[in-house]
Amino acid sequence: MGVEIKESAVTDEELAAMEQFVYDYLDASVQNEDDGGRMRWYPWHSAEYRFNHIKNVAELGQQIAAGEGADPDIVTVAALFHDVAKLDAPQDTHAEEGAAVAREYLESHGDYPASFIDSVCQAVADHSFQGPLSEVSLESRCMMEADILDKVGANGTALMLLRMGYESRTHMDAAQMVDRVLERGKDHLDRVESDTAETIGHKRLKRVKWFREWLESEVADMEVDRPGKPGEPEEPAE
Repeated sequence: MGVEIKESAVTDEELAAMEQFVYDYLDASVQNEDDGGRMRWYPWHSAEYRFNHIKNVAELGQQIAAGEGADPDIVTVAALFHDVAKLDAPQDTHAEEGAAVAREYLESHGDYPASFIDSVCQAVADHSFQGPLSEVSLESRCMMEADILDKVGANGTALMLLRMGYESRTHMDAAQMVDRVLERGKDHLDRVESDTAETIGHKRLKRVKWFREWLESEVADMEVDRPGKPGEPEEPAE
């Protein structure tokens, strides 16, 4: 008996169209705000940052799905839509509203099976769930683990350092801020359950540790406390 080869439910052209739709939706969400964009000067509240995060999650989700035997199409499409409503919906309902946007899009573009649409929308709705990842479907878990891992590693470090400029911090605070990225990364990694996601996460944390050591080796008096040092920043909205 030969090995059955599953054809992808989504073509590259369809994925490209979804990406364009999601970016346009995010951009319109910012442009339609009365104040010209909610905290627009913070990168994670811009359409560009949110779209980049979405693509990161899609790429990571594909890696995790391949390692864990999940349906890669469900994980990828769910990742593309998971934060589509992030910039125009309240934080506590953006997952459900994103699922509604995904359903409307998928039902009106192409001829996707109802079971595929249901699975994608369930994963989008699940992604804000704060309970154990063992309680959601395999595809939801893979996408959620990808969402968690995008906050770990070089990307999280770059965003934290960028934040320093907005808060008028100097490079002397960099090691302290990178330490926060490292500690938060460890906390995020505690949530993931799959071997694939855990392996990716540990590799990313190792890079953050390396960067922290690099800073210490090149910047004198990195950890010296100084009068008038700004207080700890609030956690950025995810």
